Amino acid sequence: MKQRRDFIKQLALVTSSMMIPFSCTTSGSTDKLGKVLPLRKLGKTGLNVTMLGLGGYHIGWTTEKDAQEVIEKAIEGGIRFFDTAESYDKGGSETRYGKYLVPKYRDEVFIMTKSTATDGKKALEHLEDSLKRMKCDYIDLWQVHSLQNPADVDNRIDNEILKVFEKAKAEGKVKHIGFTGHQNPFAHKQMLDRTADDDIFETVQMPINVIDSHFHSFIKNVLPIAIERNFGVLAMKTLSDGRFFKEKKLKDRVLWTSDDPLIPNYISVQEALYFAWSLPVSVLITGAENKELLEEKIELAKSFTDLSAANRQALVDKVFEKAGNQIEYYKKLDA
Repeated sequence: MKQRRDFIKQLALVTSSMMIPFSCTTSGSTDKLGKVLPLRKLGKTGLNVTMLGLGGYHIGWTTEKDAQEVIEKAIEGGIRFFDTAESYDKGGSETRYGKYLVPKYRDEVFIMTKSTATDGKKALEHLEDSLKRMKCDYIDLWQVHSLQNPADVDNRIDNEILKVFEKAKAEGKVKHIGFTGHQNPFAHKQMLDRTADDDIFETVQMPINVIDSHFHSFIKNVLPIAIERNFGVLAMKTLSDGRFFKEKKLKDRVLWTSDDPLIPNYISVQEALYFAWSLPVSVLITGAENKELLEEKIELAKSFTDLSAANRQALVDKVFEKAGNQIEYYKKLDA
């Protein structure tokens, strides 16, 4: 009980004192493609991005037809932020963006990709390959991908990862740089500490969800620092990679089932996403293997209203007993 109260107190402090620079949500914008979803500031970049972004992982493994339909549905629904990574389906996700996104929509969209490289040479190879696959002259945001633990951070920095990222930005091949991870918030803290003087990063991507508080909490350990340094915060795993539901499937194969799922037994999809959007995040990244799954998230973004501190606390109360490594399986306790 004390742990829960401590988290609620910390959450209240984060959201009450740090929401102002990140809550600049605007609506009613249009571009030449049509109406755009509400926009939020991407931290120190000064750019406005749609509060909902399309995740690229599913684009890589779903069918060709579904991948194209999801991209088209995203554009039609007002999404202008597109996520991918060189590691998704061994470059397949980027290739599909090169087929269905870039040729028609490049000038109106914000494209992010990521590199899992652990040394500078490999990072440069990843960048050049990403540009070729997506048929891009530049990438809007390139991120150091999937930090595992503090030692991993030290290893990548020692192997000149950051020099390659900085050079790519200086040359105009990428506009902005950031880093990601879902295993261990202390990897994020190490990267923040190691780059505090250089201040080279502009964004950070991490899990943001209603049960994050139980252990290895990104909301408690990383979010306040990111906000203080005016980073654009990219929220992922807001539904815990599908484990808020009764079952998780991949290519019609059931990977995991639950007798007591968070949704619908405790909260709704709307409550889960509204919780994340009510925190100081710039964009919530969601994956969808078909257009029907994406439509629901688009409608929720359109209808979003900020949850009060009391309502956020009530949601934490509802789900706290379910928090832990069984649902947030991607967090590594020994990392």
